[in-house]
Amino acid sequence: MNRKKADSDQRCIIRENGGVPFLTFPIFPDDEIVHGFSTRLGGVSEGIWSSMNLSFSRGDREERVRENFDRIARAIGFSVEDLVFTDQVHGTDLLAVTEQHRGMGIARQKPENVDGLITNVPGIPLAGFYADCVPLFFYDPVKRAVGIVHSGWRGTAGKIGAAAVSRMSRAFGSDPSDILAAIGPSICGDCYEISRDVAEEFMDAFARGRWSRFLRDDGNGHYHLDLWTANEQILLDAGLKKEHLFITDLCTCCNPDLLFSHRATHGKRGNLAGFIMLKDKAGERKDRSASI
Repeated sequence: MNRKKADSDQRCIIRENGGVPFLTFPIFPDDEIVHGFSTRLGGVSEGIWSSMNLSFSRGDREERVRENFDRIARAIGFSVEDLVFTDQVHGTDLLAVTEQHRGMGIARQKPENVDGLITNVPGIPLAGFYADCVPLFFYDPVKRAVGIVHSGWRGTAGKIGAAAVSRMSRAFGSDPSDILAAIGPSICGDCYEISRDVAEEFMDAFARGRWSRFLRDDGNGHYHLDLWTANEQILLDAGLKKEHLFITDLCTCCNPDLLFSHRATHGKRGNLAGFIMLKDKAGERKDRSASI
């Protein structure tokens, strides 16, 4: 397994349950939330989708994808029938999930044009889907709320991570300094070469002193983009504390045997997924809803 960071407190933890491996992040308390990030292992899909493909839209057989969802749900510890996910479009819109959204995505029609989910309702698992884009996980232990975001280059240039923090503050009263966050497995800066037009999006969105930290000009119109550092800067600017932020040590493109990568496979692949859910606490109402 190739790692891009050596700090022991910044390493993803590989767990396995029922023959299904998944990743967790040490910044999150196991007694308060359920969370996990899938690998490409432990499923039933075959060929380019082998084996834990979690996408219904990439040509895999539906019954195999459903079996994969059942397996990952049992392994991580949530009810697949309660799962909420969306039709991601590389935008910056978020949805505050309430009890009425329970099961939207897997059991009934999913919300459209949404790239981030937040909720303060215990027992509703939120999901996002990835294959090089950055998964962002959020947990506010004070106001008891969670979120998950899909942040590709467009979402990162649009600062969707900051939008999620702002939305949690408005919906739940979250103080950004209380929020714990993880930047999950995704493509690293060494692997992510981009064109000048993409680089210019970041030059326009960030001051030079900021974008020069994560954007490297290779000449001839080619650049390398470090999405991990860019999202770290976005979350720090949004008010998160450095010590409350976990930054991944795993690159999807560097680890094609473990993780799906769009770039490494030239688009011939399945989807990874991230999941997060509040655990029920004694006396906590399940019908809590956001003040939107």
